[in-house]
Amino acid sequence: MAVASEETTSICNHCGRDIPSANIDLHSVHCARNLEKCKICGDMVPKRHAEEHYLNTHAPVSCSLCSETMERDILAIHKGENCPQRIVTCEFCEFPLPAVDLAEHQEVCGNRTELCHLCRRYIRLRERYSHENNCKGVTAADTVAESSRDVGAAPERDQVRDRGARRRQPQEFSTRRLIFTIAITGIAVLLGSLFFQRKAESNIVH
Repeated sequence: MAVASEETTSICNHCGRDIPSANIDLHSVHCARNLEKCKICGDMVPKRHAEEHYLNTHAPVSCSLCSETMERDILAIHKGENCPQRIVTCEFCEFPLPAVDLAEHQEVCGNRTELCHLCRRYIRLRERYSHENNCKGVTAADTVAESSRDVGAAPERDQVRDRGARRRQPQEFSTRRLIFTIAITGIAVLLGSLFFQRKAESNIVH
């Protein structure tokens, strides 16, 4: 059985494609009549759609966020990945802000601290994930040290409380003394009033 030889091809001078040699003449005529090579991207497009291809793909447009001018076909990628004014989220606080401000914000935000509920230490937010993976919680040494601090702090708290009590005693004594003085004065005024009233009645009778 005879093996068919590979079909030879020729390159179209208009579109540059490999075309079977038997069809090259017919293809060349059709290609030159109906297709046009885009001067910007080099794609072959139908002549009747050449202007539409340019407007939808290569026409210059401005980004509505940063006002930078670019070809229309890369506008979507620019807005999603490259625009400095696109909105991104801080990885530490999830606050939305323009991409151009992200680095400065995260430099400050990442240095904030949060209390680790396992080891009860304050950890920087930028180190939080690494710390959570390696945190072993409160150790026995930490517990003993904390207990020692509490024991050492107890006498000091008692001393502060005693000093406060001593400071309050003179004030309480002064208040009691003032009330006692007011009471004595009121009684004296009352007795004086009664004495003068009786003396006046006695003078009227005589």
